[in-house]
Amino acid sequence: MSTVNTDQQATAPPALAKRRWVLPAALVEDLYPQSGRPGGRPRRTARDWVVDFALFLLAAAVGLLTVDALEQEPGLSPAMAVVDQLVGALSCAAVWLRRRWPVGLAVAMVPFSLVSATAGGAALASLFTLAVHRPLRYLAWVGTAGLLTQPLYYWMRPEPDLPYLASIAIGTLLTATVVGWGLLVRSKRQLLLSLRDRARHAEAEARLRGEQAQRLAREAIAREMHDVLAHRLTLLSVHAGALEFRPDAPREEVARAAGVIRESAHEALQDLRQIIGVLRAADSDDAGRPQPTLVALDALVAESRAAGMKVTLADRVPDPAAVPASVGRTAYRIAQEALTNARKHAPGTEVTVSVAGAPGDGLALSVRNAPPRGEVPHVPGSGQGLIGLTERATLAGGTLEHGPTPAGGFEVRARLPWTE
Repeated sequence: MSTVNTDQQATAPPALAKRRWVLPAALVEDLYPQSGRPGGRPRRTARDWVVDFALFLLAAAVGLLTVDALEQEPGLSPAMAVVDQLVGALSCAAVWLRRRWPVGLAVAMVPFSLVSATAGGAALASLFTLAVHRPLRYLAWVGTAGLLTQPLYYWMRPEPDLPYLASIAIGTLLTATVVGWGLLVRSKRQLLLSLRDRARHAEAEARLRGEQAQRLAREAIAREMHDVLAHRLTLLSVHAGALEFRPDAPREEVARAAGVIRESAHEALQDLRQIIGVLRAADSDDAGRPQPTLVALDALVAESRAAGMKVTLADRVPDPAAVPASVGRTAYRIAQEALTNARKHAPGTEVTVSVAGAPGDGLALSVRNAPPRGEVPHVPGSGQGLIGLTERATLAGGTLEHGPTPAGGFEVRARLPWTE
């Protein structure tokens, strides 16, 4: 089987992919496009051959039963009987063309069934095919024409054992039964195709949801990498810049700066290994990824102080461990990014970190630094830190504001929800 058909099998309902031989050719063409002949006509399946042969035998059986009745029909000459049988035989043979020309065959059967009693079975088979394969407007026109010819047929060739009106009623009932059967088969096929379309739409939506989940996961990991690594790498940059600008610094300061650089590089590598481990594991949860909460804020401030920053912490939260993990993690990341920005853009200034709140009142966080003094060394950055902080606060259901203070410094203020 070609690659095209294999791909198309994957889009069809799995329960039908292995049972194509029991499906009608028209349905197979809808489920598996380009599976027919080079000219575009679908190939007959095993089921089609069985159904076509059964309809041919049914039409022939009706014709043979009618042949016996021809001998008892009064006023019918032998020549007319031979013509009737020839037309009936041609009509039965034409049943094999019902799939290729359903409308043409049904239209031709209207006059044929008017002049030939043995063509009645073929006429019913053509009407059934029209009901299955073509829109209702074709069926309405051909079916109405067939019903209108029945009174004329029974007037020309009355049934010897039945009244005139009874013959018309039986013929109309038989036509309606065949049409109803064909419409039932058509509705079942349309239902199957609609289920196929719904399955394809569901697969497409599931694929889109999976892609969106992957994109959101990648964005979350990217934010995590920025928050974790930017803090460490800023320490490296600041202390490396200090060594560059003060090559004559005392040995103790040089040793302390080198120690901070070494420790920050080691911790950055550790954090990077943890994040890459999450990527390799393809785990949907956050296991193995650095996830500090508000409890770790003291350690963050101590780390910044060890790096040479002047940081004052005003923690007015009675129990930091009681803060929800998602809220505490967001507050920690905001404080971490704000301290990183203060270290880059206002080195040597005093920074005040304030956090307060209670269940039901929300959590308020503020990081403020004094205006920088002297020339500030240029530290490259992406400029996306404050945008990421705003996004984090919004996703957590809170707000974040930032901007210069009246004294010339800079302040980042966040308010996060803390439900009871």
